[in-house]
Amino acid sequence: MAFRIFTFDSRCIPAMQQVRQLYLSNPEWAKDVREGKTFGVLIWEGGYLAAFSGTLGGKTIQPGFVPPVFDLQHPGCYFLQEEAAISNINQRLASGQVTPRETCDLRHERKVRSHALQQWLFSQYIFLNIKGRQATLAQLFGNVRIPSGAGDCCAPKLLQEAFRRGIRPLAIAEWNSRDDSFTPPCTTRCRPILVHMLDGMDYEPDPRMTAYMSLVGQMQTLYSDEHILVINKPSGLLSVPGREFYPSVQSITGYLPAHRLDQDTSGILLLARDTVTLANLQRQFERRSVHKQYQVLLQHPMQVGSEGEITLPLRPDFDNLPHQIADPVHGRKAHTHYSVKENVNGHAHLVLTPYTGRTHQLRVHCAHPHGLDNPIFGDRLYGLPDGRLMLHASYLEFSHPTSGETMKISCIPEWSAHQD
Repeated sequence: MAFRIFTFDSRCIPAMQQVRQLYLSNPEWAKDVREGKTFGVLIWEGGYLAAFSGTLGGKTIQPGFVPPVFDLQHPGCYFLQEEAAISNINQRLASGQVTPRETCDLRHERKVRSHALQQWLFSQYIFLNIKGRQATLAQLFGNVRIPSGAGDCCAPKLLQEAFRRGIRPLAIAEWNSRDDSFTPPCTTRCRPILVHMLDGMDYEPDPRMTAYMSLVGQMQTLYSDEHILVINKPSGLLSVPGREFYPSVQSITGYLPAHRLDQDTSGILLLARDTVTLANLQRQFERRSVHKQYQVLLQHPMQVGSEGEITLPLRPDFDNLPHQIADPVHGRKAHTHYSVKENVNGHAHLVLTPYTGRTHQLRVHCAHPHGLDNPIFGDRLYGLPDGRLMLHASYLEFSHPTSGETMKISCIPEWSAHQD
């Protein structure tokens, strides 16, 4: 039977029950357990191993659990020494008793030491796989920014200990102590690590990746030449590489997106073959000489034939990113024209023309009470997460970067009976 880590294996239940009894019986861990700590078990023919994510009770090592891949709290650890030195710099800067010149020098020293410490730390996390091969965090993440906590999740810790002992694992199960819900390994911190650690093992694929890769086959080419590529991007496919290490249109095609569509948005995406072409296209977007239209289905019906303008200024909601909010004082100008074409199964079908390109502009302008007060169907940020986001980039008009020809690309969504 293939090794299971991304889906729940019932053979893990007895080990999970024993680990629950262990952490529920220790009052020093009660706060972590109550707030929600991820625990995990790895089962093998001779028994099981247990792990917790990060720290438990403020410590990296606790009885009954495997050790961390690298122990930051080991006495005399270089990390603790450098962390204390950086903390001392922060205290001196906060004291108000340093000259401007000293302040500049201390800030520079803090920046240099912090960067050096981070690079040193990444080199100390060395991960094994069943073939006996080793790789550091820096090698596994490459040029991608390494997220905080990478390497301290349950699955890498469990696999590391199993390979160190020469144990061949049968399954891993992780769960959250707050509600006992099964949680497969995270994609942001764990995916690059697990690609290495699972190499050489017969394991069941991650259904999240399988479902995502099915979207790649749905990508359609609308226009292509030696300079540009125009595609119809399906909802759910990333335009550019993201934090969760799924393939993107950029990584799949090798072309460079001249603009972006949110992951949940479908429709026309324009890409450049090279940086010179990319710069030309981006200048067109910056000068607002590119004409765009989107088609949407809204949560509720509207009067067919009605149209108008929405001019709500927008800014990021810094306390709730990535949300954007309307702010007449500090927001940036945002202008959208709307036209109601029809009602489809109780949902208004609109054509939206954005004259500015603010983040989530169409989504906020539809949902806000001073906009249409009618969220886009399936909008998990500003409406109800009921199915896919019904927002589709349906028309793009721009000048070809080499010939100067006016390019008019249309791609209507499946729910539309109109070609505008």
